[in-house]
Amino acid sequence: MPISIFGFQALWSPYYLVALVLITLLYFFITVKWRGKFKDSEPLQQKEALLFVSGMALLYIIKGSPIDLMGHIMFTMHMVQMALLLLLVPPLLIMGIPTWLWRWFIELPIIKPLFLFFTKPMLALLLFGIFFSVYHLPLVFDFVKQDMLLHSLMSGTLFILAIFYWWPLVNKLEGMHKFHGLKKLGFLFALSVLMTPACALIIFSDAPFYATYSDADAWLQAMALCVPIGTLSQLNLSGPELFSSMSLIEDQRTGGITMKIIQELVFTVFIWLVFYEWLRNENDNAEEITAKVMQDRKEMAYHRHNG
Repeated sequence: MPISIFGFQALWSPYYLVALVLITLLYFFITVKWRGKFKDSEPLQQKEALLFVSGMALLYIIKGSPIDLMGHIMFTMHMVQMALLLLLVPPLLIMGIPTWLWRWFIELPIIKPLFLFFTKPMLALLLFGIFFSVYHLPLVFDFVKQDMLLHSLMSGTLFILAIFYWWPLVNKLEGMHKFHGLKKLGFLFALSVLMTPACALIIFSDAPFYATYSDADAWLQAMALCVPIGTLSQLNLSGPELFSSMSLIEDQRTGGITMKIIQELVFTVFIWLVFYEWLRNENDNAEEITAKVMQDRKEMAYHRHNG
């Protein structure tokens, strides 16, 4: 059965699109037209603009396009959403917002102590990893998926925690928690380890976990999060099996595998970028390092000769 039966609003979320477009326009007004009102502001770089727009476009694809609707029908698509929303959008937005604008935001009253506290690397890592695992416990997941407010709060909290996690890895603001060089690799690896138990439990399960994908009443309740009630009431639907050829257990296992694959791909790209940055710094400082080594050897030889 085609998903087009749910209607244009459920498929393309026009209000959400308008909201993201307005936020993007505000970004350009602040970083270009109103830049002079901010202390130590600098011209917007093309790279920053591209990163921010890419992040916002991906945010719409994840939460506003038919992918969001399919995320309520297939667990696999839900995990695709989660992987992209938590592992790719945050670094794109962090790097896309100019440093001077981040500085202005963080210096606001109350924001700075909270930001410094929650972006402590180990705390950010643990909070994100634990919250992700707890969210995917069947009891929690089914409860949250059937309530609009709880679902929004949970998704929003996970996204904010993902920003806190990515902050030490990609921010360029002085005085903030951040990793340099190869320490970033250990931080990425640590998150991979923390996410593994939840994914493994999903992948190697013998039975479907989630009522919102297996029970007709729970599924319809969850569908109300993205499909107008009036539209749902006119459709005679028995469950998500009408829209997918995969069995529930196959869908669940595929979702867990998909999350791990996307996670590894994203981390591989960032690991390559970290290694490239480290290698470039080593090459840039090669002459300085060589000169220091030669000076140390001369001093050792001098002390040996006069010792």
